[in-house]
Amino acid sequence: MGGGKPQTPSTSFPKLVARPVGQQIHSIYKERLGQFTSNGQYSSQNLLAAIYEGRASGDEYVKLQVYSPPDLARPTFEEATSHEFKDTHVGASFGPSWSTHWIKIELKVPRHLQEKEHLEFLWDADNEGLIWTEDGEPLQGLTGGGKRRIEWILPDSFRDGKSHRFYIEMACNNIMGNGIGDIIQPPPPNRYFQLKLADIVAVNLEARALFVDFWIIGDAAREFPEDSWEEHQALQICNEIMDTFIAGHGTQDSILQGREIARKYIGNVDSSKVYESEKEPHVYAIGHCHIDTTWLWPWAETKRKIARSWSNQCDLMDRYPEHRFTCSQAQQYKWLETLYPKLYDRVKSKVKEGTFQPIGGSWVEHDTNLPGGESLVRQFLYGQRYFESRFGQRCKTFWLPDTFGYSSQLPQLCRLAGMGRFFTQKLSWNNINTFPHTTFSWVSLDGSQVLCHMAPDETYTAEAHFGDVSRSLSQHKSMDQDNTGLLVFGYGDGGGGPTSEMLEKLRRCRGLSDKTGRLPRVKMGDSVDDYFARLEKKAENGTEFVTWYGELYFELHRGTYTSQANNKWNNRKCEIMLHDIEYLATVATLKDSKYQYPKKAIDDIWEDVLLCQFHDTIPGSSIEMVYRDCDELYAKVFKAGDKLLKGAMSALELNTTANHDRELKAVNTLPWRRAEIAKVPGSEEYVLVSGGPGMASVKTFSGISKSPASIGKLEEGVFQLSNEHFGVTVENGAITSLVDLSEGRELIPEGQKANQLVIFDDKPLYWQGWDVEVYHLRSRQELLPSKSYIVEKGPHMVSLCTETKISEDSWVKTTISLAASVEGQPSYIEMSSEVEWRETMKFLKVEFPVDIRNTEASYETQFGINRRPTHYNTSWDMAKFEVCCHRWADLSEAGYGVSILNDSKYGFATAGNLMRLSLLRAPKAPDAHADMGRHYIRYAILPHAGPLDHRTVRTARNFNHPFKLFHGCSTPNGSVSLLNSIQLTGSPALVLDTIKRGEDDEDVSRGELPTRKGRSIVIRIYESLGGKARGCICVDGEVLDVKKIEKVNLLEDDGAEVKFDGGKCRIELRAFEVATFRLQL
Repeated sequence: MGGGKPQTPSTSFPKLVARPVGQQIHSIYKERLGQFTSNGQYSSQNLLAAIYEGRASGDEYVKLQVYSPPDLARPTFEEATSHEFKDTHVGASFGPSWSTHWIKIELKVPRHLQEKEHLEFLWDADNEGLIWTEDGEPLQGLTGGGKRRIEWILPDSFRDGKSHRFYIEMACNNIMGNGIGDIIQPPPPNRYFQLKLADIVAVNLEARALFVDFWIIGDAAREFPEDSWEEHQALQICNEIMDTFIAGHGTQDSILQGREIARKYIGNVDSSKVYESEKEPHVYAIGHCHIDTTWLWPWAETKRKIARSWSNQCDLMDRYPEHRFTCSQAQQYKWLETLYPKLYDRVKSKVKEGTFQPIGGSWVEHDTNLPGGESLVRQFLYGQRYFESRFGQRCKTFWLPDTFGYSSQLPQLCRLAGMGRFFTQKLSWNNINTFPHTTFSWVSLDGSQVLCHMAPDETYTAEAHFGDVSRSLSQHKSMDQDNTGLLVFGYGDGGGGPTSEMLEKLRRCRGLSDKTGRLPRVKMGDSVDDYFARLEKKAENGTEFVTWYGELYFELHRGTYTSQANNKWNNRKCEIMLHDIEYLATVATLKDSKYQYPKKAIDDIWEDVLLCQFHDTIPGSSIEMVYRDCDELYAKVFKAGDKLLKGAMSALELNTTANHDRELKAVNTLPWRRAEIAKVPGSEEYVLVSGGPGMASVKTFSGISKSPASIGKLEEGVFQLSNEHFGVTVENGAITSLVDLSEGRELIPEGQKANQLVIFDDKPLYWQGWDVEVYHLRSRQELLPSKSYIVEKGPHMVSLCTETKISEDSWVKTTISLAASVEGQPSYIEMSSEVEWRETMKFLKVEFPVDIRNTEASYETQFGINRRPTHYNTSWDMAKFEVCCHRWADLSEAGYGVSILNDSKYGFATAGNLMRLSLLRAPKAPDAHADMGRHYIRYAILPHAGPLDHRTVRTARNFNHPFKLFHGCSTPNGSVSLLNSIQLTGSPALVLDTIKRGEDDEDVSRGELPTRKGRSIVIRIYESLGGKARGCICVDGEVLDVKKIEKVNLLEDDGAEVKFDGGKCRIELRAFEVATFRLQL
């Protein structure tokens, strides 16, 4: 081409290069980001230096005085402020561990700070505190040290230049107790805390906001994939903010410019309006504050943690409209109601607004392995009744994020308590297998199901980081069915809850998702129930959530089935006592119109027992002072329970007397006829007790028993015990032969030994009080006895005692007993052990090899049976090397089986044909003296011809519920009739578990909920063996006028009336069903 006009340049790109431009070294520019917000060598030059615009401290502006209560007392506000206060100062130390110090503060804002935009008081003593107004209103908690909230926003009224008084109740413990370094180590008694900070500061809110902007965008630069444009843009934005701040010499203008730059990546995030976009969220964030009712601190400190944590949340709700906070445990609400009524009213108003959201429906966040079936029922009954009576609502979601495994009957009990939803996350701690689901249907033994969600972020104490939001989708295992997850955030375990910083971070995460993308979109402002409602809607529309049948076995913390044995013994005995109190008190109200059903006293006992079932209490994973408190509480419970039992028996004219010349009588509180040989209290005499339900006959033996027991020494160290059913050979304290004489069957494999005590080295990877690891089995050592001798020679009972030395400081005396056979009753070999236990990191067990072969063993659980492998085929099988059982474990094959019974032990294992009952552990953290001292243990071998059946179920109950023997006057016929006026006939698989009065009967109700006209009796029945069962509720119409019978739920709501005619009500229960019936009088 040639000629023509000059061509217009086709691009604005300069023709000549101005200067060389190099490629950014990605790693260097990314590492640079830390300079802008860190406390390192550049802190005086970076953004941190701009956050505080002014500061005042010292006596002129912050005058401090202290009152230190003696003897670790925790006085009320009124009591504490009535005392004389003495001067103190920043730098002073306060202690010792668990002590309380009340600080009086006279604060005056200096003139140069009075016109600043935002004033805060900063307080840091490395421990916990609660701010009180001068007139005794708790305002908010303070937490020093790591998980911090050290600021209190000063009211505008403080800007008048005058002195203003308030108080801080200082607790000498940090948020995670008083352990130093390794928090689970026993807390030292003399820890002191230094007051580091007591300042008035003026805060540059824009600088603080830029800090959070930069934090979240910096996280995007660090955590987004390097091959994504979003990661590169985040890095450029952050470096531009830093360059602008440097160029502007850190002025306010440079900070405001930095915020404008940040908005290019995250948008406008300065209000809750950030959540108002129509874009679909995938992560639903809910504030939470998990407060362990006990753990590394006692109940007394928990009560204050509640006030500190929940007052903080009320404050945040006032400042952040989107904030929704959920909290469980009716017990904690009741403590707040009792101890902090003003704060409770504040919480109650937030509940009404819908921002403070009760959840869980249980009395505490309880363990679900160890409490009995009726205890699980009462956790829900007392929890739901509290929430309904105080807030006018029941919980729909069972909330249990931190418990050490989940009973196979929980879905059924949840549904019966009005909850079809379940939230947890603890199985993410499994140390062998990864649980495969996030959102799924969890199915109970009876077929009942709940919709379960496990937080994909795998925590209930998220700090609302960028990564928490990201993991709430990236770690989701159920994306085929649903692509949303719950993010549960807030400091927890020791309380604290969400902070303003967490809420600010979440606003920026949402803004980033809407403006830039890639990060899952988070939403605030909904409830947990809203989240589950969406899942349920998906199910209605055809989504099939995967199913998980049976227990959610936790592959960690298996030692909790055994740790703190005394606490577990107390729980078992309390459950038995409460069963008997309710049965006898119910009958007493029917006999004597002057006898008042002791509802309040029974409630008080139940609430104390339920409290001790918290998931760090009954498992044995708390510090020593917790178990001292438990011992005191249980002593009070047993004393109160004994009084109630005596009162009910007196009303029934079952008058007990210390006069042994009176006739010996017995009451059978179990729902079937039984007979056994029993020792007369306070003597060596044996009697035959038989009968029931209700009154039983007591017969003395005249001469030799019809089927006597005998014992003989065969040779040195070898003894033979026998009765009509069994021949038992004991050699050096162990059973080397156990022959079922009726079947002609030897039960001990040749060359093996049953009732063999064994000890193991017990050093888990970390969690001493919690864990036992599979490798402990490699350290097995048999304990050899020192001597054996005959204690009882029959004919009614024979006993052989064996003494075994464990170490220089520990020993065991085990008595093997065999009673004379009783016609129509199973016979068992009983072992009772007295143990002096002074070991360190050892595990004591007793073994029973049996000549039985099956790939599954059966273990009693609440209202049912768990069947678990006896082999290690897969890692899932091997993970169950230690499991939980209740009153019995059984290994059976076609035609025969052996059950092992116990009176308060829960740890068990069956490997091949070896059954092993766990007895005692000796961890040294968090309680350095766990289980040290004297123990009394009972267990038994129950061989049985035929399959596992009702004989094991009933015999184990009999073993735990002895007859009530007493010397008394003649028993009126009316009492005898009433005691057995309600009976259950039909399938022996059906168990009449509970008899009690209706919660809201007009003569029983405490007025917390609407009363029900008339009187009623509530009974609970369950199918115990795993098959459909038919039976009949039989009522003696001559002594009990029942108008109708309803099948109700656990909360005793109105239910469907069932046919009741001629004193009989025929019932049918599916496998392992729990059914509750109300008999309206």
